[in-house]
Parts: sequence; C-alpha cells; structure tokens
Amino acid sequence: MKENFESLTMNRRQFLATTVAASAALAGGVIGVPAFAQGAVPFELPPLPYPEDALAPYLSSRTLSFHYGKHHRGYIDKVNALVKGSNLAESSLKEIIKTTAGDEKRLAIFDNAAQAWNHTFYWKCMRPKGGGAPSGELEKKITEAFGSFENFKKEFTEAAATQFGSGWAWLTADGKSLKVIKTGNASTPLAYGQTPLLTIDVWEHAYYLDYQNRRRDYIAAFLDHLVNWDFVAENLANA
Repeated sequence: MKENFESLTMNRRQFLATTVAASAALAGGVIGVPAFAQGAVPFELPPLPYPEDALAPYLSSRTLSFHYGKHHRGYIDKVNALVKGSNLAESSLKEIIKTTAGDEKRLAIFDNAAQAWNHTFYWKCMRPKGGGAPSGELEKKITEAFGSFENFKKEFTEAAATQFGSGWAWLTADGKSLKVIKTGNASTPLAYGQTPLLTIDVWEHAYYLDYQNRRRDYIAAFLDHLVNWDFVAENLANA
C-alpha cells in the first residue's frame, strides 16, 4: 500500500512538472533556455510605461495608438524577420545596432533594429505630468555643459526643429561631456559610441495627428510637459 501511495505521489509530481514545462514552452520559453534559442520570436514589443491616453492633451491616445501600435510594432516585426536564422538571431538590439552600423549590405537590419530600440527609449523619456526643469546632479551637469538649463532647451529645440526630414534629437553623454546631437532617419548615438540620455522623435508620425506641421509646438510640449527627468538622471548615473 505504501509503495502504491509513493508511486501515485511520484506520478503526480511528474505530471505537474511536465505540465509546467509544457506551459512554459507554449508561453515562449522553457525554463533556463532563452525563447529565441528554441526558434521563437527573439524580440517582442515592450509594453508602454503608461496607458495610451496618459500623455494627453500633449500627445493624444490616437497618436500613441498609431505610433506605438503600428510603427513601433512594425519595426519589431521587421527586425525579427530580417535576423531570423542568421548569426544575429541571438544578439540584443544594441549588439545588432553596433554590429551593422555603417554596413550598407545590412542597412535594413540596422534601420529596423535601431528604430525598435530608439522607440522603446523614447517612450521612457516621457511621463504624465513631466517636463519642467531637472534637479540634482543632472541639473548641475546640464548647467556645466550648456551654461544654463535655458541654453540647453534652446539648443535641444534647435536640433529637433532643424533636423531635415525624419530623425531624432538627443542629449547624450560622450565620455564626461554632455552633448546635444541630431540624427537622421533611424540613426542613433549608440552607433557613434555615445550614451543616449534623452531623445525626442521628430518623424512626422510622432506628432502630425496632433500638431500637423507645427513641429516646434510639439517640441515645446515635450520639454515643458512630458520629459521624464528621473529617467534621464538614471541614464546619466549609469553612463
């Protein structure tokens, strides 16, 4: 009787273990084995840090629905398709960006990987009731680099406003220096050895539903009401 009970207990344990393993596999990962190593999709669209309507009225839920749900998802899907079965399939987005930067033969991979990474970073650069001025060490570093926070705002605004066509404006750490730069299309400071601290997306799909051709109004709303300075300060501390 004891042997039968132990046998039944062991069988039940084996059944539960098998069920858990199977469930994990269906969810995209066997315990201890990365999902992409099993032939699953390597990159997933990360969740927004806030609801789609959380940045209104400065960015509408309609804008975020298209920008995040269509454009960002499209970059994720495309980079997955492009690297599937290649020697990049087990690399991070950052590794793919650095490996393919400047390689004309792998420009499509770079563009989609960089756009996937840039957008994830961009969402984190904003928060509800954000904007205003930073404080603490970040404020000190910005003042040292640009003379004042107002000077930084002017330089950042000009970089974003004068980026011809599609692209991005950035606050970066380049060694011990803080810089404002702009990049066209999908390009990113990661490709130049700089550490991104803050970015604004100036592709038209980022603002056109809300601001039409008034890019400067969008930039002003971003700086005055949306910037997540806590995230920027965290990036500076880790630079």
